[in-house]
Amino acid sequence: MFKMEQSEVAATPAAAQSLSSSTSSPPTSPPVVISPCAACKILRRRCADKCVLAPYFPPTEPIKFTIAHRVFGASNIIKFLQELPESQRADAVSSMVYEASARIRDPVYGCAGAICQLQKQVNDLQAQLAKAQAEVVNMQLQKANLVALLCMEVAQPPPSPQSTSLKSIDDFIRNSPSFLEDNNLESLWEPEALWT
Repeated sequence: MFKMEQSEVAATPAAAQSLSSSTSSPPTSPPVVISPCAACKILRRRCADKCVLAPYFPPTEPIKFTIAHRVFGASNIIKFLQELPESQRADAVSSMVYEASARIRDPVYGCAGAICQLQKQVNDLQAQLAKAQAEVVNMQLQKANLVALLCMEVAQPPPSPQSTSLKSIDDFIRNSPSFLEDNNLESLWEPEALWT
């Protein structure tokens, strides 16, 4: 069986030349096969050397072109890219893919629906921020008022022992902020017990 295969190979002149050339010369590298871009692969056409779509729709990302093609169409994408300078084409492709995916998700509003939702979130967050800032200002004012009250109390001279009466102490306790929950000071303060 092996002898027959060997004789068949030797019988063909092209095979004999390739056999003799492969043994005499070093092996050459295989030709580089450039795969077509995702757009040409999906459109089932030959990808030219100067394909407009190749830099923006690589063969590893076919879904990117599929989404844009479904909404805009291949001829419109090519026409749009040819009208733009090369520096703006990458941004235009990403914008088209985003718009197409938004249009597929929401056929009625597309990107406008997403923009309206984001604008509503921005407005809500701005309202929350304004409310929080107002609360901070209110707390700062309360702190300033409390500090002013404390400074006024510290600045007042202490009352002399001769002029202090139970009534003035009782008024002072009732008018000053109290740490007690109930205002029933009479149960805590029994002035009759002091006079007896």
